[in-house]
Amino acid sequence: MEAPSHDALEALARRHFGTGARVRGVDTALGGGSNRTTFFEVVEAGGRAPRRLVLRQETYRAPKSPFLRPDWQYALVAAAHAAGVPVPRPYFLLEDADGLGRGFAMERVEGEGLPRRILRDPVFSAVRPALAGQCGEILAAIHQIDTASLPFLDDIPESRDPIHAQRERLDYYDEAHPALELGFRWLEARRPALARRALVHGDFRNGNFLVTRDGIRAVLDWECSHAGDPLEDLGWLCTRSWRFGHHELPVGGFGERDDLYARYRAVAGEAVDPERVRYWEVYGLVRWAVINLMQAHGHVFEGRSSVVFAACGRNVAEIEYDLMRTLDGSVA
Repeated sequence: MEAPSHDALEALARRHFGTGARVRGVDTALGGGSNRTTFFEVVEAGGRAPRRLVLRQETYRAPKSPFLRPDWQYALVAAAHAAGVPVPRPYFLLEDADGLGRGFAMERVEGEGLPRRILRDPVFSAVRPALAGQCGEILAAIHQIDTASLPFLDDIPESRDPIHAQRERLDYYDEAHPALELGFRWLEARRPALARRALVHGDFRNGNFLVTRDGIRAVLDWECSHAGDPLEDLGWLCTRSWRFGHHELPVGGFGERDDLYARYRAVAGEAVDPERVRYWEVYGLVRWAVINLMQAHGHVFEGRSSVVFAACGRNVAEIEYDLMRTLDGSVA
């Protein structure tokens, strides 16, 4: 599917914002594996300030993909926005008549999303120490969203059994990975009891939120959300892969666990068990390795020729190395 034309975007704008609406400043972002991101402005009749929008289109769905349908993602963003979580304002879902496939439009929020800039740019030096606490507050708010208002969560494999969901995907790709087998055995032997079932963002990490000098402006990428143990999100955020080389700071490469846990406890009203967080860190490494296998499989077998997806195959070995060192206690 080609990128949306100016005329197609203008037709969308007129359907949702009035027949006098015009579109300008169209720009399709580079990157993106299973989704295309297009930025544009809508100028309405009457002289009001332009609306700055982002259109997300699904362009590919891998076999056994862990990524949610666009309409489910849209519902999650809408629920988070209604709950006061910092997310872009959702505007509309694409319809069949639009001829643009599946996707949705939301507000464009300004901020930095590249992890290495967040971790290194002097612009963020003052706010970096506060980010771990902000993450705790935001995650606590996400985990208080009523899952009953999102019935499709029950249809997501991770909602039923997150370990089995990864096991099934690994078996589908039919590759031998002894380190991951060891990881699965460790996870099964230590599986914690589910104390509380909550909405899990599923990909809350450095790189999936926008940061300004004032802190986190918006949480993005709800395509891996499900229902489960809320501490899964804390473990994912602390997984070594998302520290981007700043391993001395376990929370996203910018903060300390104590700050994350303290702010989470203050908002959620419940203590954080560090051992359960560590469990979900190990799970995160296994899960991230399986996702990279999926992307590499798409490059080799599904016609998605891409240097980025080819590199995912190499990444698997790096993640397995981190997994083994985490399991033997040589890294934290």
